[in-house]
Amino acid sequence: MTTSIDDTSTMVLPDDPIALQALITAAVAKQARLTRADYTGCTDRELTDLTEDRERARRLISAADAPLLVEISDRGSYQQAGGASLGGYLVGTLHLSAAEARRRRLLAEAVGQFTSMTGEPLPPRCPAAAAALADGTIGADHVTEIFKTMQKIPHAVDVDQRARAEADLTASAVTLTPEQTRMVGHRLLSLLDPDGELADDTDRQRRRSLTLSPQDQQLMTTLRGSITPALRGLLEVVLTKWAAPGMNNPDDPHSPTGPVDTDGLDPELLDAARKRDLRSAGQRQHDALVALCRFALGHGALGDPTRLPAEFVVTIDHQDLAELAGTGYTATGTHIPVPDLIDMAAHATWHLAVFAHHSAEVLYLGRSRFANKAQRLAMFARDRGCTRPGCTRPFAQCEAHHADLDYADGGTTDINTIGGACGGDNRHVSKAPGDWETTIITEGPHTGRVGWRITGTGHDYTVNPMHHVGRPTRQHPGNTPNPPPRRHADEGPGPHSPPNAP
Repeated sequence: MTTSIDDTSTMVLPDDPIALQALITAAVAKQARLTRADYTGCTDRELTDLTEDRERARRLISAADAPLLVEISDRGSYQQAGGASLGGYLVGTLHLSAAEARRRRLLAEAVGQFTSMTGEPLPPRCPAAAAALADGTIGADHVTEIFKTMQKIPHAVDVDQRARAEADLTASAVTLTPEQTRMVGHRLLSLLDPDGELADDTDRQRRRSLTLSPQDQQLMTTLRGSITPALRGLLEVVLTKWAAPGMNNPDDPHSPTGPVDTDGLDPELLDAARKRDLRSAGQRQHDALVALCRFALGHGALGDPTRLPAEFVVTIDHQDLAELAGTGYTATGTHIPVPDLIDMAAHATWHLAVFAHHSAEVLYLGRSRFANKAQRLAMFARDRGCTRPGCTRPFAQCEAHHADLDYADGGTTDINTIGGACGGDNRHVSKAPGDWETTIITEGPHTGRVGWRITGTGHDYTVNPMHHVGRPTRQHPGNTPNPPPRRHADEGPGPHSPPNAP
């Protein structure tokens, strides 16, 4: 005979959430016995009841996650664990996937009870779904689909209609899968606005997006999104000229490139280029965007290139370049095959970064109040991205972080005292408990790189491996896991301070 979840109502359970969670954790730890359980004596009905009870338990745990995440978000408790945001905490500390972290944040946003600016509790954005999740009749994936549908309802639909739509969609989800719930949501949207007349520019602007997916094993990227009518119109104007047959063909050295007026070209030359053009329409549009980006970069469309995001910057290992193999790594975090880099570098300006003994220590020392372009190039060659362990932000989104001593405390902006850190992580380096403290590692295979640890913990400093995957392993003896800590202004110069000579 199985025991239903409802049968536990007679048990005496603690009201304190810490004690209650400890009890739940202990009970879950004991469930390892179920992996060795003998189910042969159970009836078919008992087996299915047990499975349904376990699924409901999972759903109830998801319902309990929402208020906990809301409280962590409101208090900023994630900062005590070194997270710059709730999402960063879920990924960096709990090591969830980005998709799972986003799902949990959406769940908390849909069914969590937030407070107003005056401190009054607000109802859940999806009250019917919140009640069904708390009862265990729907799961977290159902709630996510319901919430996504509600976000697509035109803002012109009145409050009562929105409430009925959410209640009807939740009632349907009780007997449907999340995928089927999504289909019902699509049908519901078509009923609320069958002619598309309620959607206006406010709704379109809310839905606009353009996303580059991660590179796959062939280094290809899927471009997905929803563009506004204005962007579509602009793209059509550009592509009509730049993606015309015969234009901007990378396989044809005689193909007209750039903003060329086809009306001013020799008709015979243009006709010959069209006949040689065997590309599909999609390939022509792709090549037109490449030409457009090169034109923008070549004509200073990003402004004065004193920062790396204004230029196309790549670092590459010498062995890969010599063998015409492998990939280069851009400041924006993209891997580009070496043959493509050689083609792109034909008209580029080269810079050389020199490192000591195959380590990460930059030999060149440059001084200035703010990190100049030469220093940023050296930092990119060494760090390749944010140096905080676990952060995946590329170097184009990084600032020059005074890793050894804060500039306000008298620190110098020298290449061997600064490192790359994204804005969020840079702002969370302080002496406050729960923030980060940093240092420049002076010995071992990570010499010259920035080490991080939670302030006040005394743990070993660690470096960020995320941007160095696939790079040659540096074999160096004598690694010091706990180098001298970040100095304060009254401690005087440290062992790795820059020389006084210019």
